[in-house]
Amino acid sequence: MRDLILKMAISIDGFVSDPDGRNSWMFGADQEAKAWGVDYISNASLHIMGSRSFQAMANYWQTSTDQFAPPMNQIPKAVFSRQGQAILGNVNMAAAGQSAELQAGAASWAKAYVATGNLAEEIAKLKAGEGKPIIAHGGVSFARSLVAQGLVDQFALIVAPVVLGNGLPLFCELAAPMPLKLISSRAFPGGAVAQIYRPV
Repeated sequence: MRDLILKMAISIDGFVSDPDGRNSWMFGADQEAKAWGVDYISNASLHIMGSRSFQAMANYWQTSTDQFAPPMNQIPKAVFSRQGQAILGNVNMAAAGQSAELQAGAASWAKAYVATGNLAEEIAKLKAGEGKPIIAHGGVSFARSLVAQGLVDQFALIVAPVVLGNGLPLFCELAAPMPLKLISSRAFPGGAVAQIYRPV
């Protein structure tokens, strides 16, 4: 069995993006925090995400030279989408229109597993595989659904040193409070803190 880890950047006041879905506030210049993030997502056997995040990430990571690009491109993906296999056609078209050089592993986006069934059943099938954990990246609606249905085995929350005051919260669809056990905590020089929790 593989654990499902939800990795999200979150503001001090609990938002994962501003009201318009923008999240530029989460990307700082803290190289130590970035290196931790790269190591963390590299320790996955599968990256999963919702359809909007999948399309945005595929378009970006296929040609990116950012330090996150190798694990994002080279580790297999699964996308949860009502579009079915058509979503992979969008990835192929995006890659064909790029003028920049495709990075190693970029073709994996067009080979992603497309999950169209019941969320809990699809997650159960993916968890049944062997190997390193599954890392879920969001977006907000997808992440909220995972949390609300109790499908997350571990939360990796990168708490950014910012207060938004308003935005899109992660935990707003819980039917009842969710007790969590802190597994580890690491502060970075730029003020971000990586908090790892498991549901009790």
